[in-house]
Amino acid sequence: MKTTDSKKETTTKKAAPKQTVAKGVTKPKSNAAAGLAELFEDSLKDIYWAEKALTKALPVMAKNATSPELIDAINGHLIETEEQITRLEKVFELIGKKATAKKCDAMEGLIEEGKGILEETEIGVVRDAGIIAASQKIEHYEIATYGTLRQFAETLGYQEAVTLLEQTLDEEKGADKLLTEVAVNAVNLEAAELE
Repeated sequence: MKTTDSKKETTTKKAAPKQTVAKGVTKPKSNAAAGLAELFEDSLKDIYWAEKALTKALPVMAKNATSPELIDAINGHLIETEEQITRLEKVFELIGKKATAKKCDAMEGLIEEGKGILEETEIGVVRDAGIIAASQKIEHYEIATYGTLRQFAETLGYQEAVTLLEQTLDEEKGADKLLTEVAVNAVNLEAAELE
């Protein structure tokens, strides 16, 4: 556009609108996901790391538990977790990507919280109640993650991945339900009697 000044004529061009980030809005990283497929892959990497971390954390929880039902539930879920890792590797393969892990801050925090509960409780039913609480927080995180991943896969048309992710989602829901049963039918009652 041209503007006229009494002394000289200048030409100014309209600049492309500069993308600004409003105050309080997080600026994305340069490698941020631009599409749902990228977000799906990034989320898979996150839960892949989380599941691998759990294979190290679950034996610690089982070792610190005293309730036979709780120990069985944890050890059973460890076997499921190892199968879930294999399933995630299959999902990566189905979408044509290499199975790689990306540190999951949420799972790291939940595992650390579980370690803190072990340090803050005496060995016995009170610690068992704490282990159940920490484990259920982990299960709820996994349920939310696998539910989201399953829906992303469905939206993206990855039908085989939907089936695999739904199987894991069902296992996570089952683990949560089993932990509730152990808590309600034994551990919490015994812990309450110590008061």
